[in-house]
Amino acid sequence: MPAIPSWAWVSGLTAGAIVAVAVLAVRAEGGPQPVAAATPRPSASATADAKPGASPSAKAPAAVPDDSGTGRRIVYSLGDRRVWLVDASDSARRTFTVWPGTVSPDPGAYEVSSRTEATTGSDGVEIENIVYFTAKSGVSIGFSNALDGSSPPPPAEGARTGGVRMRAADGDALWAFGTAGTPVVVVG
Repeated sequence: MPAIPSWAWVSGLTAGAIVAVAVLAVRAEGGPQPVAAATPRPSASATADAKPGASPSAKAPAAVPDDSGTGRRIVYSLGDRRVWLVDASDSARRTFTVWPGTVSPDPGAYEVSSRTEATTGSDGVEIENIVYFTAKSGVSIGFSNALDGSSPPPPAEGARTGGVRMRAADGDALWAFGTAGTPVVVVG
């Protein structure tokens, strides 16, 4: 009996593997399918999901700090460089990382005092969705995002900036959520 060349064996095994995978795929389509847990998808009105910062990551989002009060509020953690938009049931509707300015607010309770749709930031960058909540040493402090969603440039030596910057999608969500009078809680 003549020897079968090795290329014929490899071709035969490859064809057999392809057929086996195709059969398994067809059988799998008929079986039970995994179902993702239904979670409410946030609306753009004020409760949306983030890309940190908001980039989605494999790990669970950071929990709302315990010492941040209760009720509907914006929570800003200085140490974590993170913001949470918390609904009336104390559930975080969105959380994302931020880039703080050179002047940080003191930990405490504030509220949204004013809002500006767009302007030029103290660093010369065109910004939008500006939500002010306090001032410190003559510097207004508020949340905003660059029009292009980029991180702020390094501040000039000695510059005093109070903008807490975020990505554009996070800025849109905070703008919708942070109406005048909305509580803002700053934690260490």
